[in-house]
Amino acid sequence: MKKLLATTALSVSIALGAAGSASALDEIDWDMQSTYASSLTQLGTMGIVLSERITSMSGGKVNIKFQEPGAIVPALETFDAVASGAVQAGWSTPGYWTGKDSALALFAAVPFGPAAGEYYAWIKFGGGKELLDEIYHGFGIHSVICGVIAPEASGWFRKEINSIDDMKGLKMRFFGLGAKVMQKIGVSTQLLAGGDIFPALELGTIDATEFSMPAIDLKLGFYQVAKHYYFPGWHQQSTLFELMINLDEWNGLDSETQAMIETACEANVAYGLAEGEAIQFTALKELKEKGVNIHTWPQDILDTLNATWLEVVEEEKAANPNFTKVWASLSEFRENYKLWKDLGYLK
Repeated sequence: MKKLLATTALSVSIALGAAGSASALDEIDWDMQSTYASSLTQLGTMGIVLSERITSMSGGKVNIKFQEPGAIVPALETFDAVASGAVQAGWSTPGYWTGKDSALALFAAVPFGPAAGEYYAWIKFGGGKELLDEIYHGFGIHSVICGVIAPEASGWFRKEINSIDDMKGLKMRFFGLGAKVMQKIGVSTQLLAGGDIFPALELGTIDATEFSMPAIDLKLGFYQVAKHYYFPGWHQQSTLFELMINLDEWNGLDSETQAMIETACEANVAYGLAEGEAIQFTALKELKEKGVNIHTWPQDILDTLNATWLEVVEEEKAANPNFTKVWASLSEFRENYKLWKDLGYLK
C-alpha cells in the first residue's frame, strides 16, 4: 500500500510538471470539518491520512486541515456549514444527509447492495458520480468520493435475537436506508454520531446499535454493554466516504489543484479498503476473548429484511424523483455487472 501511495504521489508530480510546474497549484488553507473523531479507526483516520497526503503531494501549498467533530460545528451540521461556506470542506459520508435528499443514501450504503469493487465501479464508470454531482451541486456542495470500507456488522444487542418479533419495540441506533427497513419491522430508530452511541447504550436510551466493522466497534467499547453481535451487515455491504467541498470554493480552484485532490481521494479509496480488510480478524478474535457472542442471521430473517427493503425502495421512489433516477442507474449497472460477476468470480 505504501508503494501504491508513493506511486500515486509520483504520478501526480509528473502530471503537474507536464502542465507547467508544481507552482501552478493554488495556495489554499482550508478547514475540513469531520463527522468522525480522528481517533476513530478508519472512519476518522482515513480523513487524517487524506489531509496529510494532500499537504505532502502539494509540497505544502494545499492544506486541508482535519477538524474534530464540534471544533467548528457539530458533526451532523457539517452539510449546512459546507453548503453555506462557513467551512470550506467536510469529511463525511453521504448517508448522513438523507434529510436533505433521500437519494444521497444510495451513494453511501445500500441494503443488500454491492460489494466495494462493484459499488466503486458504478460511481466511477457507471454514471453514479454524475448523479451525485447533480444532487449535491443543487445544494452548493461538490463531493469527491474519497474512501470505501468493506462490510459492516449488523448490530449489537443486549439479548439474543431469534426472530423478527424479538426486534419489535427495540430502540436502536441505525444508519441510512437500513433504518427505514428496521422501522417497518417495528424497531424505533435514531441516528446518533459515533461519539454519542456508547453513552446512549450504557444509559439505556437505546437497546441496541449498529455502527461499523469489528475493528471500529471494538474501539468504541460496545461489547461492555451488549454481548450479542450479529452478521452479516445486510444494510452496509460496503460504505462510501466523501470529501465535501463548498461548490464556489471548488469552482475557484485551477484544474491542476482539482486533479490533485481527486487523485489523492482515489489513493485514499485503495488505502481504506486494504486497511479495512486487514484488521477485522484480529478484532474478532479479541471480541471473542472478551465474551462476545458472534451470531449469523438465519436465512429466514435475512429474507424478511430483504423483502422489507424492497418495500422501502418502492416507497422512496414514489416520494422522491431523485431516488427513482439514482436507483434506476444503480439497478441497471448491477444487472449488467451480474453478467461478469457470475462468470468471473467464484461463488
